Amino acid sequence: MHGWFQKLLKSRGSLSKQHNKEATKGSVSSVSGALTSSSSTLPSCASSSLSSSPGGTPSKPRQLPTVLSCELRWKRKYDLFVCHSSAQSDIEEATRLVSFLEDSPRSLRCFLWQRDACPGGAVCTEFCQAVENSHLRALLITPNFVQDDWCNYMMHQVLTEGPMSNRMIPLLHSLSHSQYPKELKFYYYIDLSRNPIQAYTLVNRTVLQYLEDLVKKEVTHNFQMSGSSSGLDGADSSKEDKLMSQHSPAGTAIPLEVMRKSHKHFSGISCDQQQQQLKNMTQEGRNLATD
Repeated sequence: MHGWFQKLLKSRGSLSKQHNKEATKGSVSSVSGALTSSSSTLPSCASSSLSSSPGGTPSKPRQLPTVLSCELRWKRKYDLFVCHSSAQSDIEEATRLVSFLEDSPRSLRCFLWQRDACPGGAVCTEFCQAVENSHLRALLITPNFVQDDWCNYMMHQVLTEGPMSNRMIPLLHSLSHSQYPKELKFYYYIDLSRNPIQAYTLVNRTVLQYLEDLVKKEVTHNFQMSGSSSGLDGADSSKEDKLMSQHSPAGTAIPLEVMRKSHKHFSGISCDQQQQQLKNMTQEGRNLATD
């Protein structure tokens, strides 16, 4: 009877141990499954940012070119003035160009008359002010542009402002070479009809190149001005040295020979007599220097 009771206790102990092992395995599998599901449900942007750069650090945002943050650029309100006709097709083409240039990371500032002109303002005044406040001027030359009086006026206005200043960008669109304005036959143009995106990129590159050249010219001018100012300072300092040498005490100093000749008279006299003797020697030295 006693032996049977021990066997019963051993069988129950083995069953409890087996049950505990199975429960542990089940908890471990559930935890691993939860981890797997949580990792699979991570946002795609987070997973891509972690996998794109080593160490899990997100990539740095793209920075604007330094020329876009220069002080000379902000002296004018617009980077590019876009002149086009009032035809709907030309308005749409100009809008596509401006949207491309103003989009990040290019971030240029453009003027469109149907968007940026002040309501109630005179057309001539608004256009002339926009031309003056823009670094460069783009002419969207189309068949409608050639026939538009305002476009021809603005073209001549741009040519008058600076005919050889590299501030004008002719943009050709759906126009034959025979219809190209004679006033612009000596200027290179960009053809928008073949590959618009490539042409827009070239316009952006032209604007950036102009701003870079503007900064370089300003730096060179400042360097030359600083050099000339330093040269003037050197000339002024030499004049000042000359004037100081003429009025310095060294110019009226007592000659050494006089001091040596009169040195023997210093012995055996009082302080008052020495001062008087020194005054006499100084006067004597000045007389010799004058002679």
